[in-house]
Amino acid sequence: MKTSYLVLIIVGLFILILGGCGCSGYNGLVKQDEVVNNAWANVQSDYQRRADLIPNLVATVKGEANFEQTTLQNVIAARASATQMKVDAKDLTPEKLQQFQASQGQLSQALGRLMVVSEQYPNLRANDAFRGLQAQLEGTENRIKVSRNDFNKAVQDYNVQVRSFPMNMFSGMFGFKAKTGFQADAGSDKAPAVKF
Repeated sequence: MKTSYLVLIIVGLFILILGGCGCSGYNGLVKQDEVVNNAWANVQSDYQRRADLIPNLVATVKGEANFEQTTLQNVIAARASATQMKVDAKDLTPEKLQQFQASQGQLSQALGRLMVVSEQYPNLRANDAFRGLQAQLEGTENRIKVSRNDFNKAVQDYNVQVRSFPMNMFSGMFGFKAKTGFQADAGSDKAPAVKF
């Protein structure tokens, strides 16, 4: 009789410990998931800041009568494409993240072309509004880089917790899966050719 009570007590303690670990682990995964969601919201906020600056930049550049219209149209079209691409933090699949990066990359390229072409217009470069917007855009690009790095760090911390033992057993049961962070664009490992 004493042996059966002892076995029941040991089993009960094991269940309590396992349940406590499961609850603690689940709460930790929820916290890490929310950190990733918050980091993603910061990334989107910084990209939105860039998208909000572009109409002012384009309006300032349009003031230069001889400016190349196709460059402006490309920037406007790339901005429209980038702002239409929305990815929910709860549904960050590698494919959707890659699509988001591609649309933002097109906008970055269009802005880069705009800045290169603007160098040919001394009146535009001397315009205080243009210089101010250019400085804000540069600062925003730096913010985007920092936000992307913070997002990648949050994803890394989350993935370590999801994949570590014994949480990997609980994460699968509770539906927590590893997430994908930002990766470098294809070809970014090669230095661009600068031609004058």
